[in-house]
Amino acid sequence: MVRKLLPILGITFIDIVGFSILIPTLPYFVTHFGATPFVVGILASVFSICTLISGPIWGNVSDRIGRKAVLMISQIGATLGWVMLAFAPNIVVVFIARIIEGASGGNIGVTQAYVADLVDAKDRSRAFGLIGATFGAGMFFGPIIGYPAFKWFGFPGPFLAAATLQLATLAITWFMLPSSRKPLPDDEEKVGAREILATLGNAKFRPILLQKAALSLSLYGWYIVIALYLNRQLGFGLGQTFLAFMAFAAVGVLANVFGVGKVSKTTGDYRMANVGIALLVAAFASVPFIHAAWGLAANMGLFALGQSLANAGVTAQISNTATTRDQGTVLGVSSSLDSFAGIVAPPLSTEVMTRFGSPFAGVVSLAFAAISLGIGIFVPHRIESHDGVAAEVAAEI
Repeated sequence: MVRKLLPILGITFIDIVGFSILIPTLPYFVTHFGATPFVVGILASVFSICTLISGPIWGNVSDRIGRKAVLMISQIGATLGWVMLAFAPNIVVVFIARIIEGASGGNIGVTQAYVADLVDAKDRSRAFGLIGATFGAGMFFGPIIGYPAFKWFGFPGPFLAAATLQLATLAITWFMLPSSRKPLPDDEEKVGAREILATLGNAKFRPILLQKAALSLSLYGWYIVIALYLNRQLGFGLGQTFLAFMAFAAVGVLANVFGVGKVSKTTGDYRMANVGIALLVAAFASVPFIHAAWGLAANMGLFALGQSLANAGVTAQISNTATTRDQGTVLGVSSSLDSFAGIVAPPLSTEVMTRFGSPFAGVVSLAFAAISLGIGIFVPHRIESHDGVAAEVAAEI
C-alpha cells in the first residue's frame, strides 16, 4: 500500500512544508504592516471563504476529469499566491494573494479522494494516517527551511522558498503521478451541483459531517492563534515559534505512523475519532495553565495525538460511507467544512484572545471540540463496515 501511495505522499509532504512555513510566519507578517491580530483572523477567513466555494467544485471536477489535472490547477494557483506574498507592498496585496490561492485550492479533498481511489475501504484509516504522518513531516521540515530563509532574506525569503517547493510539486505531479481513475465517459451519469448540495442533507452523511464541522472549527480556531499565543503567553519570537512547531510536528508523525493503524484496528474508526477529540478537549482546557516549556510540551503532545486520531478516524468514516462514484464530491464537501471552519473560527479566536488575554486563546476551540465529542458520543452514526454492510452505531469512547 505504501508503495502505491508514495507519489501522492511526496506531493502532500512538499505542500505541507509550504503550509508550515505560512502558519507561524503569517501573523508576524500581517502585524508587520501595522495590522491587528483581528485582521490576522479576517485574512484566514477570506482565504477559507474562497476554499469553501472551490473545494466541492474542484472535488466534483476531479470526479469528472480525473484527480491529476485538478491537483495541477491548485498547484499553479498556490505558486502564484506565494510569489505575490513575497513581494506584497501592503496588506491589500496580501489579501489578494490569499484569495487567488484559496480559489484554486482543491488540494485536500482531491488528495483524499486520490487515496480513496487506490486503497480498499478496510485500509483507509491507515492510509489517511499515512497522509497525516506526511502532514506532520511537512510541518517538521517547514521551519527548518522557513526560519533560515527569514533570517537571510527577511519576509520574502520564506514565501519564495514555499513558491519554489510548490513548483516542485507541479513537476512531480506532471511527470510522476499516475492517474488514479479515468474521467467519466460522456454517457455515464455524473455527480452534479444537486448532489453536492444533497450530500450535506443526506441522513447517511449528516452525523459524521456535523462532527467533522465541529472538529474543524476547534482546530482552525487554535491554529490561527498559536503563534500569537506563544508570543504573548511565553514571550516567544519567530525562531522559538518555529522550534515549537517542529516539536509538535514530530509527535504528530509518530502518532500517525505508529498509533492510528493500531488504534483503528482495536477500536474502530468512530471510537478512535472520539478518543482523539477527547484528547483535544483536554489540550484546549489546559491552555490557561501553561507558563513554562514543560507545560507547553505536555499540551502539544495531547494536541498532536488527539488531532492525529480524530482526523484519521473522521475522514475514514466519511470516505467509507461514500461510493466510488462520488468520492471526490463527498470528500470535497468534507474539505469545504474545513473552509467553513476557517471562515468562522479564526476571527472568533483572535477576538477572544485580544479582548480577554492569551489565557483565553483556547476557549473557542474548547467549545467546538466539546460539541464534536458530544456528537460523536450521543448522535447515532450510520457507517459502512469494512465488508460493505451498513451498520448503525452509537459512537462511544
